[in-house]
Parts: sequence; structure tokens; C-alpha cells
Amino acid sequence: PLDIHLMIINPENHINDFAEAGADIISVHYEGNIHIHRLIYQIKSHNIRAGIVLNPHTRTDVIEPIIDDIDYLLIMSVNPGFGGQKFIESSVKKIKEAKKLIGSRDIMLAVDGGVNLNTCAKVSESGADFLIAGSAVIDSNNKKDIINKLRKRV
Repeated sequence: PLDIHLMIINPENHINDFAEAGADIISVHYEGNIHIHRLIYQIKSHNIRAGIVLNPHTRTDVIEPIIDDIDYLLIMSVNPGFGGQKFIESSVKKIKEAKKLIGSRDIMLAVDGGVNLNTCAKVSESGADFLIAGSAVIDSNNKKDIINKLRKRV
């Protein structure tokens, strides 16, 4: 699946283009988007799964009013901006809170930021369904090997 994470201002101006390009999932940040419900339904109007991204400082309970409208929740475990940052340990509690809030709903819970061989097991054990390990893979000399090692630890 083509998963698009829009870390941009005014994502509503770009959703249609990404949908036309073949996106399967489009996620937008909760922070900085006043009309988050409108964005979710703009995404869904293209028969695409809609996701919300929460930065490290944002509480999980802010999505309660829209929890039944989303398909995907991405917890950022670093502050967005650049790769290679250290995993923020308080994210473990946040992942657990998000999993509890999701309950039995069909919502994928993903985690992005600082996911590597040292953090992947605790992220998975906390309730994440999907782990994003950017720098751990990109900076590796043997990408296939690191991917296999990450898969074994989750």
C-alpha cells in the first residue's frame, strides 16, 4: 500500500493530487489543522483510508471526537523534522493510551520515530500494529539484514 504522510501546511490543497497518484492511505497532522473532520472526509471521498498523526506533545484524547471517522492513527515518537532522532520514551505510555482508545475499532496504530533494534520490541509490545523504521534501515549497510532483524524482534 502507498501510505502518504502529509507533514505540510494546508494539506487540503494536496490531497486530490496524492489520491490521483495512487495513494491508499493519506495521513494528516492533527496539529495546525483547524478543520480536521473536513480533511478526513476529503480523503475518504477518494475511497482512501484516512489517518491522523499526533506529534509527541499532543495528547491522544484529542481524537476522541473523530475516532470513529479514522482508519489509521500514527503516533510520532520523535518531533517531526529530520531522521535519526532518539525515541522519546514517554511515547510508550502514549501508544498504550492510543491502543486503549482504539479498542475494538478497525483502526491501524502506527509509530514513527526512533524505531530501531533497541526500541522496536517495546513499541510493538505497547500495542503498535505497524512500525516505521526510517533511519534504522536507510543508514544500514545491509538493509535486508536490518529489516529481517527488526521483524524478528516485533
